[in-house]
Amino acid sequence: MRELFDEAANRSNSNPMQAAQRAARAVQRKRFYQDTGVGEADGGFTVTLDGKAIKTPSGRTVIVPVRSLAETIAAEWNAQGEVIDPTTMPATRFANSVAQGVTDNAQAVADDVAKYFGSDLLFYRAGHPEGLVAREAEHWDPILFWAAETLGAHFMLAEGGMHVRQPDPAIAAACGALPDDPWAIAAVHVITTVTGSALLALALSHRVIDPDQAWAAAHVDEDWNAEQWGVDEEAAARKAAKLVDFNAATGVLKALHQGA
Repeated sequence: MRELFDEAANRSNSNPMQAAQRAARAVQRKRFYQDTGVGEADGGFTVTLDGKAIKTPSGRTVIVPVRSLAETIAAEWNAQGEVIDPTTMPATRFANSVAQGVTDNAQAVADDVAKYFGSDLLFYRAGHPEGLVAREAEHWDPILFWAAETLGAHFMLAEGGMHVRQPDPAIAAACGALPDDPWAIAAVHVITTVTGSALLALALSHRVIDPDQAWAAAHVDEDWNAEQWGVDEEAAARKAAKLVDFNAATGVLKALHQGA
């Protein structure tokens, strides 16, 4: 079982969440178990295959904080056919990555998210056409207003691609609102890297917006271009692949909120 995710773990480098993102390229293996289930251990829940808890490539038992999430992972294993396809198991890949590289390294993951506050997607606005300018404002301004009014994080905006240095107090205020729970910060990290916006991920983790709103806000420019010029099939395929990981991460946040 563990070798399914060995490639991802070995190539993760200094970024613990790369294991989850790269696991999609893992080699498929034949199904070797009959039954799946959920157990309890160390104050959390385990996912079992024929009564044995799943483990990371390094041999660490995957402990899931809430039962509903463990049940989601177990359902992925149960849904496998004659071969195990990790590309159909986003929650499992996520859990494996958290247990393998985030549980003891949550601050490093938070630090990686923090880098996005210096050049977040929401800071860089189109100067034209008016329709796109208005749509960006519609989706992005409420997040920036929330960050300023609730977190005290007052960010600067720029037109076009010219870099603007963000105030250190704004970055510090946003960083102070990041979760410290390993599962939550891992979810925020995935959402940040998939959308290009730590602010969207932060707002989502604080339940200021819902997943559909976050996904739409992350793709304002792309969706606008598709409306004007038609859909780029390669871009659409990349977007669909990212949505799988996005949904897994938002599912984790939902489970954590409901289990709190």
